[in-house]
Amino acid sequence: MKKTDTNNDKGHDQRAPLSYENPLFLNSPDGRILRIMSEYVEPFARFRREQIQDTVVFFGSARFPCLVDANTAMEKASLSTDDSDRKQLQAGVEMARYYEDARKMAFLLSEWAAHIPARRRRFVVTTGGGPGIMEAANRGAREAGSKTIGLNIRLPFEQSPNPYITPSLNFEFHYFFMRKFWFAYLAKALVIFPGGFGTLDELFEILTLAQTRKLAKRILVVIYGRQYWEKLINFQTMIDAGAISAEDLELFKIVDTPVEGYEFLREGLTKYHLEERPRRVGEAVPEIAKTNP
Repeated sequence: MKKTDTNNDKGHDQRAPLSYENPLFLNSPDGRILRIMSEYVEPFARFRREQIQDTVVFFGSARFPCLVDANTAMEKASLSTDDSDRKQLQAGVEMARYYEDARKMAFLLSEWAAHIPARRRRFVVTTGGGPGIMEAANRGAREAGSKTIGLNIRLPFEQSPNPYITPSLNFEFHYFFMRKFWFAYLAKALVIFPGGFGTLDELFEILTLAQTRKLAKRILVVIYGRQYWEKLINFQTMIDAGAISAEDLELFKIVDTPVEGYEFLREGLTKYHLEERPRRVGEAVPEIAKTNP
């Protein structure tokens, strides 16, 4: 009697995985479009569920500690610490004021926004989700009793989310460009504290979108800390060279105190995004945000 191949029979009983449950496919180059779409659709669904209408985004260095931590590190430094390390610790103490200022401005903004009569949450403080200025802004918003968003990025060197982000609004992205999209798409204002390459990248990207009128909304840009920024960037040189026009300086405002920054934001957000204006025939009210096609 001929034996049946039981192993072969068992093979016919095994089902192939569904494509959307197949990790080999989803993590392959062919699955990249689905991964990109996921970083659009999933945050969008979560923002709708959490009733987020728009945001105010804070950027700045991830390296600036709070004042307490900066002073503690300075006090712990031994006499044997070399000059370069002491200089860095001293810089940390000096720059810690920006952490405290970002914290206070986010608190003031969130406290005001919480009392705006609206069906959805307005002007929610949003950051890149990491330490430093990002932590400070999330912290200030949380201290005001408001929800606050963190749009983190997965990096080779781990950047953990700070503890002040609202858990349901804690995001982690693989693609930088999708993270940038969500920074810009919901934002009604951008607050730029002193920072490095990443901060400069976000500042000039938003200024370029505003300058070229690619945004179908008025976006307020606050640059914080005149002393730092005027050392770093000479806008007048750009005007003199014809690289930008003098009117382009109206795209942003430089401020030096949390109250000054908050008052500028409150007035601008009220004027451009809260006051009633006549709508064009057929114009729909945007559910979350709107950009030019």
